[in-house]
Amino acid sequence: MRTVRILTAAALTVGGALGAAGAASADTPSASASASPGGKASGPTEAGTAFRTATAVQPGQRATADASTGDYLYWVVPLDSGERATVKASVKLPPAANRHGASTWQLDVYDGLRRRQPCMYGKQTAAAAKEAASVELSCTLRTVRPGAEPWANDPLPGSYYVRLTVVGVAEEDLGLPVRAEVEATTKDTGGAFAVDGALAAPLVPGIGKTVQTGSGSSAKQQPAAVGAPADGWSGGRWSDRWIWTAAGGLLGALAGIFGYSLTRGTGRPSRVPPGA
Repeated sequence: MRTVRILTAAALTVGGALGAAGAASADTPSASASASPGGKASGPTEAGTAFRTATAVQPGQRATADASTGDYLYWVVPLDSGERATVKASVKLPPAANRHGASTWQLDVYDGLRRRQPCMYGKQTAAAAKEAASVELSCTLRTVRPGAEPWANDPLPGSYYVRLTVVGVAEEDLGLPVRAEVEATTKDTGGAFAVDGALAAPLVPGIGKTVQTGSGSSAKQQPAAVGAPADGWSGGRWSDRWIWTAAGGLLGALAGIFGYSLTRGTGRPSRVPPGA
């Protein structure tokens, strides 16, 4: 009975540790500097027109932009290892009386190497009827991995470019004003998707405006890099996989002790000879 009590207490301790690990890896809202009255984090109010001029936005922020039908709109967001991002876009269309037909819009996401990333699910391309007031799009990416083989197309930590544009529209409707909204949210997948190895540095190319480094004759203009996540780059050094591995080892040791206690016997013979 004493062995059973010890094993029960140890199992409860391991269960508590796993419960705490699960709570720590639960979804948490992305940090932001301020919030709008609607509860969404305020973000930039413009968009770039190419990769190099993409507007930086943090996960959880809602970016807006006034543009013309036919423009290519670009934003860039940092994603870290273990994160699964969902990008949503909404386009407020011109009044139906000003349009000549339906339109088709598309949302694309590229990684720091400008490789187009496939969507696990979501409505990446959507058609809007002539009478529609708006169109909604979304794209959920694969989980970002801390490292991958050179030939793989796996998503890696770094900058991710979001591109929104119309891919089908009447020629007479090109140039009509639209208003676009884009938001990227992330979910921490925990150690279930963790792998060994990590990049030496995240894929964060310099984009946008240039900044001056040095002074005098040594001054140089260098591209400004996209900001890192609010809590910094993790680099894949830690995940709750370590906790699960340690807990599994402890449970295996306890199972071995329990099995030994059942098979070793009492140490005394089952029968005592007469006259002993």
